[in-house]
This record gives sequence, structure tokens and C-alpha cells, in this order.
Amino acid sequence: MRRKKISLIISALAVIVALSGLPALAQTAPVAQSGKVNSNTRIIYHDGPIMSGAQDVYLIWYGCWDANCGNAGSPITQTILTEFTSSLGGSPYFQINAMYPNSAGQRPSGALFYGGSVVDRYSRGVELTASDITEIVSSQIVSNNLPQDPIGIYLVLASADVSSNSTGFCIPGALPHHGTGSTLGAQFKYAFLGNPNRCPMMAASQFFSSSGTLLPTPNNDLPADAMASTMAQLLSRVVTNPTARGWFDRYGFENAAKCVGQFGVTYATPNGARANLRLGARDYLIQENWVNDRKGHCAMNSSL
Repeated sequence: MRRKKISLIISALAVIVALSGLPALAQTAPVAQSGKVNSNTRIIYHDGPIMSGAQDVYLIWYGCWDANCGNAGSPITQTILTEFTSSLGGSPYFQINAMYPNSAGQRPSGALFYGGSVVDRYSRGVELTASDITEIVSSQIVSNNLPQDPIGIYLVLASADVSSNSTGFCIPGALPHHGTGSTLGAQFKYAFLGNPNRCPMMAASQFFSSSGTLLPTPNNDLPADAMASTMAQLLSRVVTNPTARGWFDRYGFENAAKCVGQFGVTYATPNGARANLRLGARDYLIQENWVNDRKGHCAMNSSL
């Protein structure tokens, strides 16, 4: 018993050390206890940059994503998430972020544009640190596979055989990771999306019953449906707090980080799944974003 306790203490210390070693401009928010953030405090502006106007989003499919990858990653998942990226901008949901201006009154417009995608076949191995993730993005820019875009957000989407313990993926309560890196003398913004098939009941808990039974998902693809919600959260956090000096509350939580596990009013899709957002021809179950009005609350658009 004593050895087991010592082992648990060592493991916990290892996680703390790993998280403390992230780059200075990486956003590793406070851990959300029990999967939710119980905070009704307003988000405060801290005089740093936000991403005003519209943003371009680039997808880097890291690991195995072809038709022979099995549960690691699939072209169907890629199709669903590419469509989601292409249709999220301009939606009432994403326009919530226009509530977060900088000191000059400039705001995110709520618009997003899909800028393209590339595949990276394990250039940094299967266990990624924050530095690895920045190198993945940097190498695609340096090699001209993706443009060096000052209004771009680079999303690294991992197949299920890729882990990232140091950024918190698959660690209970840890929020998805985003940060900044630099290459060719310029800064870029990035975020990391782990694949829910690696730890489904943790990374896609909204699609499991209390007994652990997998429930229907809106697009019949667990990784895509769960990653769409994570992507919406990350993009909202990046545009309002890209360098850790923008908008967050007194506990360190950014806008969408305050709404983890909250989905509001849902409707039933034809396959029996829950959904709360329809974009194009698809339904999605997306966690709410923080409406920073007088009372402050989680919602799917600023009028609710």
C-alpha cells in the first residue's frame, strides 16, 4: 500500500513538472475540477492582444489519417472537421467572441476562413510536448506547405496513437492546449486537438451514458463529433486570449473554458443523437461559450 501511494505521488509530481515546462506563451489554464468550471465571475481584459477581424484556420493532420489507419484516424473524420472549420465562422455561436475588444475597440469579427490542410506523418514521434507542437507548425511554414499568416490559427489534430501528456491531453480536468510559437522572425498562434479515441470516456464524455455506454453522435463519428466541440472551444479562446494577456477571469479561465461540459438546450437528430448547432448540412453538439454581459453566462449565442 505504501509503495502504491509513493507511486501515485511521483506520477502527480511528474505531471506538474511537465506542465510547468511549457513555453511562456503557451496557454495551460487552471484545471477544471469535476469537468466543469464553477465560476460566475466576469472575464476581465488584461490589456494584451486579441485577434481582431477575421481569422484563417489551417489544419495539420498529425499521425495516421488515411483509409488504412483503423481507429487511429480516418478520412471521414477529416471531412467532417474540414466542413465544420469551413462553416463555423459567421455563426451566431462564434460571433459571441465579438464581445471581447482590445483597448482600441477592435474586436474579433466572428468570421473564420478555412485556409487549407496538410498531413504530417509523425515528424515528432507519438508523444508530443508543447515544443514539439510548435515545431510541427513551424516546419510546415518553413517548407511552404502552409503560408506564414499573421491572422492565421494553426490547428494540430492528432490521430489516436499520438499522446501529449505534457499539454494535458487525456489528463482529467485539463483543458485543451493552445499557445504561440515563432518562425522566420514572426509569431504564430496554434492549438492542439488530441484524438478522443485515445481516451473516449474522458475526451468525449458527452457521448457516453452514466453507465459508460456509447450514445449516438450527430455525425456517427465519435472522434469528429467530439473534436468539433473541442475545436470550437479552442478557436474561441485563441481569438480572445492568444498570448495569455487578453481576456480571462480572476481564476485564469478564458471565455469558452468557463463553459466546459455545458451544452444548453439540445434537439434530437434523425439518428437519435443530441445536437445544439446546425451548420450547413450537419448537426453538432458544441459546448457553450461565455457571454460576458452584465450577469455573465454560458450560451450558444449572445442573445440567449
